Amino acid sequence: MTRRELANENIRNIQKSKRSYYITLPIQLVREFGWKETQKVVVEKRGKEIVIKDWKS
Repeated sequence: MTRRELANENIRNIQKSKRSYYITLPIQLVREFGWKETQKVVVEKRGKEIVIKDWKS
């Protein structure tokens, strides 16, 4: 796999599995937030944007 240029690092493609769509997150952001592989997150719609936040129990 090739390394993305820094300017394009946060540009992602929407991909499809059997019943869902998904995107990959930049590893640097995941590490910065301290998220793990099975981390629960909340996905919210704000106008025409999607916000992903840590899930608080």
